Amino acid sequence: TGERPYTCPDCAKSFSTSSALNNHNRIHTGEKPYTCPQCQKSFSQRSNLRKHQRLHIDDGPCERPYRCLECGKSFARISVLIDHQRIHT
Repeated sequence: TGERPYTCPDCAKSFSTSSALNNHNRIHTGEKPYTCPQCQKSFSQRSNLRKHQRLHIDDGPCERPYRCLECGKSFARISVLIDHQRIHT
């Protein structure tokens, strides 16, 4: 209960499972083993690949139709654009 016996040797953050530590270690190593088959972009976490794949509409290129008028950065979802725009205020 609450035990976190797996500790990162680089930053001392601790985890309850060895797989969580392995996932965390990718922050330090830069390893990105999960690659999108449509655009070849790579990710360190499988969940981030799955989230990314939702950007591919009808097997097309990454769709990011919502553009910030302040800095030009584009987003796939308007809610993320709205959150982003707060950095400019």
